[in-house]
Amino acid sequence: MPLTKVTRNYQVTLSAEVRKALGIKEGDYLEVKVEGRNIVMSKLERKRKRIKLGKKLTLEEIEKEIERGLNECMQ
Repeated sequence: MPLTKVTRNYQVTLSAEVRKALGIKEGDYLEVKVEGRNIVMSKLERKRKRIKLGKKLTLEEIEKEIERGLNECMQ
């Protein structure tokens, strides 16, 4: 089991072994729970797809994605 140290800013680093096993990448969110004396972290799955940088989008595509996102938020 890999160990990690809490920094003076109360940050922890997940080992490469853990990140790889769970598919955790930069920008992902983890849900943190306290269960007794244990800290339990779970990777949150994104419900909406991301628009990847580098892809050229038309104005119509951008407006369509904004509208779709707003509709999801209203439900």
